[in-house]
Amino acid sequence: MGDHNKGTQSPQKERFSTSRTQRATTHPSTGSGRPLMVSLSNHAFNVRTAAPLCALAAALWLDPQVAAQRGRGGQPAGPPPTPKAAAPVDLSGYWVALVTDDWRWRMVTPPKGDVLYLPVNAEGRRVADAWDPAKDEAAGEQCKGYGAPSVMHLPGRLHISWQNDTTLVVETDAGTQTRVFHFGAGSTGADQRAAPPDAPSWQGYSVAQWEFDGPTRRGRMAGGGGQPRHGSLKVETRRLRPGYFRKNGVPYGANATLTEYFTTLTDEGVDYLVVTNFLEDPQYLAQPYIRTVQFKRQADPRGWNPTACSAR
Repeated sequence: MGDHNKGTQSPQKERFSTSRTQRATTHPSTGSGRPLMVSLSNHAFNVRTAAPLCALAAALWLDPQVAAQRGRGGQPAGPPPTPKAAAPVDLSGYWVALVTDDWRWRMVTPPKGDVLYLPVNAEGRRVADAWDPAKDEAAGEQCKGYGAPSVMHLPGRLHISWQNDTTLVVETDAGTQTRVFHFGAGSTGADQRAAPPDAPSWQGYSVAQWEFDGPTRRGRMAGGGGQPRHGSLKVETRRLRPGYFRKNGVPYGANATLTEYFTTLTDEGVDYLVVTNFLEDPQYLAQPYIRTVQFKRQADPRGWNPTACSAR
């Protein structure tokens, strides 16, 4: 673990905010108590009857999904952009971990039984107290501490790239692991997801979707209609092979769910990657475990050093 010490630096902080706009619609009234009659193409409409229809038409017109389908001039638009084309942030490239907190648990393997600051339940503590790295090595499970819930916390580097228009790949030099994020059709990743594999794995099966800052509906881009300024990548991972979310044997089980948010910020011309993860596990955790880790963008693969998993 000490081989990665050279790649740690201090991150800068940047604040940014999003704004939301709200629109209110008012309807006219005659003030006389009598229905207002309007003429359109020689046909009369009662406002009390027509108002709901007008409101529905306005809502459809303003809906970002419908707007995206209309295209310019009200003409039908083409298919929504692919997840790669719709990306509100650029995650691709090489990133080096910034280990500025939890140094004693991230840079070295803690001693057995150290569950300080972790929301483990009684069963989780019992399993952590029984950790035996020699047993893991004999069973060929040296990578139990390199699964999706833990590998992003390890010191080292990431290489992020697009495999195709709907698949994002994250490689780690720590443990030589590969994570694959699957988007669905369009830019939200909500539909037509590939079927998950039969067997659980260290990195599980991850479904991804973009979430966008600003007033777009439910914070997600519906496919077109203008490119938001910023956003984040939401990744949900299931079908995990049981492992450790701290290398000293602190466990997560087969029913654990990992939800992560990847976003970027720039300070004084330097790009930073911020990953916030939420680990939920009914077997070993009394409540979700929430952590944030940071990375700094590198201009090239300098320092990239794939290493094998270690049980110790």
